[in-house]
Amino acid sequence: MADEANRAAFLEIQGRMIELTAKLKQVQTQMRNKEGERKRAFLTLEELRPLSDDSNTYKSIGTSFVLEPKSVLVKEQEQKLKDSETAIASLQEFNVLDYEEKVVDGFYDVYGLSPDSAIQGKMPSLTNLETNLGSSGFKVSLVN
Repeated sequence: MADEANRAAFLEIQGRMIELTAKLKQVQTQMRNKEGERKRAFLTLEELRPLSDDSNTYKSIGTSFVLEPKSVLVKEQEQKLKDSETAIASLQEFNVLDYEEKVVDGFYDVYGLSPDSAIQGKMPSLTNLETNLGSSGFKVSLVN
C-alpha cells in the first residue's frame, strides 16, 4: 500500500516536471524571440541616428514601403526596444528553476508557482515545512 502511494506521488511529480519543462521551453523561446526583436530595434536605431533629420526614411509595411519622418521611426524603434527589454525582464522573473538550481536547505522547488498570491514566491525552509506540515499552504512530498 505504501508502494502504491509512493508510485502515485512519483507519477504526480513526474507529470508536474513534464508540464514545467514544457513551460520552461516556451518561456525560453519567448525570450529568444524578444531578444531578437530587441537586437533588431537596437541595430535599426544605430543606423537611423547618424542620418540627418531631412533624410528620406521609409517604413516597411508588409511588402510595401511608406515614407516616414526620421523622428517617427526613431520613436517607434525606441518603443520597440523598451517593450522588448520589459518583456525579457518579466520572462526572466517567471519563477521557474533550472533542474540544478538549489533553494535554501537543499530543497528543490519543482512546482515553482502557487495559485495563492499571498504565498506566491515565498518558499519556506525545509525545517519549517517539516515542523508545520499541512499548515503552510504548500503541498509537500518528502522523499528520502
